[in-house]
Amino acid sequence: MVDTDAKTAWRLYQLNWLPIAIMGSLLALGLDVTGLRLEPVAYGITLAIAAFFVVIAYRHRIAKGDCADPKLIFSLGTIGQVIITCAIVGPLSYVAGRMGWPLQDQALLAVDRALGLDPEPIARFVNDHPWLADVLSRSYGLIKWPLLFTPVVLTLTARYVRLQLFMLAMSLALAVTIAVSALVPAIGTYYGLQLPAAQVPDINTAVYAGQLRDILALRDGSLHELQLFKLSGIVSFPSFHAASAVLYMWALWPVRRIGGIAAALNLMMIAATPVIGAHYIVDVAGGIALAAGSIFAAKAYLEWMSRTARVSAAAAAPAVVWQPSLAE
Repeated sequence: MVDTDAKTAWRLYQLNWLPIAIMGSLLALGLDVTGLRLEPVAYGITLAIAAFFVVIAYRHRIAKGDCADPKLIFSLGTIGQVIITCAIVGPLSYVAGRMGWPLQDQALLAVDRALGLDPEPIARFVNDHPWLADVLSRSYGLIKWPLLFTPVVLTLTARYVRLQLFMLAMSLALAVTIAVSALVPAIGTYYGLQLPAAQVPDINTAVYAGQLRDILALRDGSLHELQLFKLSGIVSFPSFHAASAVLYMWALWPVRRIGGIAAALNLMMIAATPVIGAHYIVDVAGGIALAAGSIFAAKAYLEWMSRTARVSAAAAAPAVVWQPSLAE
């Protein structure tokens, strides 16, 4: 990898293992403390797939050295990191939920109403327009595909540094989301409003039903085994759906023809978050602010890293010693 951007991206890629390792350690500790356990088969298969991608990336980097293909390294290596991150943060959010702090639904609902954005009229409006409910239901599920799509697109377009900044910002956003959700737990708008699903039959409330079931089971101690592929999104504030949408838009925006499409789809996902995800409006605002802060932090670190490298290079450069000429 003789390309300067590729070398910078490789340094960032190495750094991105740090938040993954920290969250993984917290998960191991949290499982031990809470008594929760992971169903081993699905979890083992997931980690094996991720390890396969990462090993290929590292073996190619070691074998080829400066001649290594950055497209192969960063596409497979980052996909491996994404899979491992998702395998960690899903169960980690359940560990955080096990803390059992008082539910904050009424406080979040009060903030929404103080802003003049009561979620009940919004939900009833969507329910009265079935076509809109269907569009939002499909849009809410868009969070998964860009996780694998983004590394491929950014590597194919040689935006290696941007990809690693995206990964760093996503890790930061996930870590903060889980930490805050442990202190500000909530179930969702339909719970806060005491609005039965039967009153909004045209809205897909399956996501809300899943988080309601799991949060209550965590709090009463009846949930013990975490099955990776059956975990629900149990985080309310801040909304990671909203945060991820902003991260995807930022990451893909410079890519011609794709950036605009990604922005439109992710704006639809944000619009779906209060209704399909049963998030309070303040959850969405918090997620957007968190994503912006994570991007800023990732870019600030890159600037610091670049400045440090320039200072080190200047210090290592041989000093020019003046010598008088014969004419003098």
